[in-house]
Amino acid sequence: MARASRRDLLALGGLASLSALGLGCETIGQAAVPELPIWAKRPGGALSVVFRRQLTDKNKIEDIAYERGKPGIDRDGLRVFVPSQDGGLYAVDARNGDVAWRFATLGPVQSEPVYDPVDDAVYFGSQDGALYKIAAKDGALLYRFNSNAEVSRRVVIEGNTVFFTNANDTLIAIERKTGKLRFYQHRTPAFGIEIGGYAGVVVGGGRAITAFSDGAVMAYSTKDGAEQWPSVDLSADAQAADGQAPQYLDADTTPVLTKVGGTDGVLVAHYEGGVYALETETGRILWRNDKCVGANNLLLWSQPAHAGRVLPGGIQGPDAPARNILIASSGRTGLWGIEPESGRVIWQKRLPEGGISAPVAISGALMISTTRYGIFLVEPTRGGVIDGIEPGNEIAMTPAAYGQHAYVMTNGGELIGMVVHPPPGVASKPPPPKKG
Repeated sequence: MARASRRDLLALGGLASLSALGLGCETIGQAAVPELPIWAKRPGGALSVVFRRQLTDKNKIEDIAYERGKPGIDRDGLRVFVPSQDGGLYAVDARNGDVAWRFATLGPVQSEPVYDPVDDAVYFGSQDGALYKIAAKDGALLYRFNSNAEVSRRVVIEGNTVFFTNANDTLIAIERKTGKLRFYQHRTPAFGIEIGGYAGVVVGGGRAITAFSDGAVMAYSTKDGAEQWPSVDLSADAQAADGQAPQYLDADTTPVLTKVGGTDGVLVAHYEGGVYALETETGRILWRNDKCVGANNLLLWSQPAHAGRVLPGGIQGPDAPARNILIASSGRTGLWGIEPESGRVIWQKRLPEGGISAPVAISGALMISTTRYGIFLVEPTRGGVIDGIEPGNEIAMTPAAYGQHAYVMTNGGELIGMVVHPPPGVASKPPPPKKG
């Protein structure tokens, strides 16, 4: 295992220092963060590899061997569920990567499995158009729901209902126990040039909220699928803002629920129009950041309150309050830190050549995988690199994390298990219990 040197980390175009990038007023957030971020003075060596395990069957991969999706984690059972381009879902031991079983589908599996501890089951989608529910203990099929289009976004389990979307601009709700259809909502896909990918669904307050390839954001009742808003057309808003019709209409990011200015809000991105905050009750636009265009993933990162830094002379500084930052990743404009309350830019970094995965929160930091340069920890309040590992193979998959542990698979089909060693003061979830 070759560890990327500090010089290599800072040389990456997307993760270099702010001054080297010359971002000017787009980096105003640093002056507005008086408290010292928890990770700010952490030395290298924070990220290490626990195991490497070859999983996929290369003879069953018919297309280009890009492994996308994201592993799912059963933290109590010490299991990781890994999707694969070879058409299988693998259940592996979280401690060493040993394979317990493999479930085969009729197409590549490039989704994010969701573990259901109530039923000890796993939900995941396949490019064969189906959503599967299988037993976590042995991979036995419980049911298969055919949606007639690729299923790659994660499901949301709410009570007795499972909500998910597919690549044909359809929101689907099925019964949790039986897989029987409860309702669905379909929009005619946009005609014209579209970006690959599509939005998932978020559920809260009795609403299932998702976005579509024509730029519409919709909220539906979780009871019967009835529309809760008039259609919110972000493509029309993007055109009105600059007077020109957007080339791409897609709103492909899964919405994020949070408080915005004291009201319940939902954050969503339009490829051409930028990032928006909407009121969940009405769909009314609360703010828009039109600089962060091309976003394809959103993450609401939260930092708990923590003790302030020790000032010169041994004086204890004021405690730092809890804070939230919206992390947006864009193949066009880079990695962004945005204030959820106002849409104000806190920081921005360019992406390395080849792009990055969706960001994942882990032990007070962010973890990303880059197609060409490996796996990195990033400090969320300023966007600086903490540490990195170059695994010797390209990575397109998004890492999965729980507590201090993370898992990702390379495009060559090798699963990597990692651990993050956070500095003192980082609040992390307890480690999973030991078997036996």
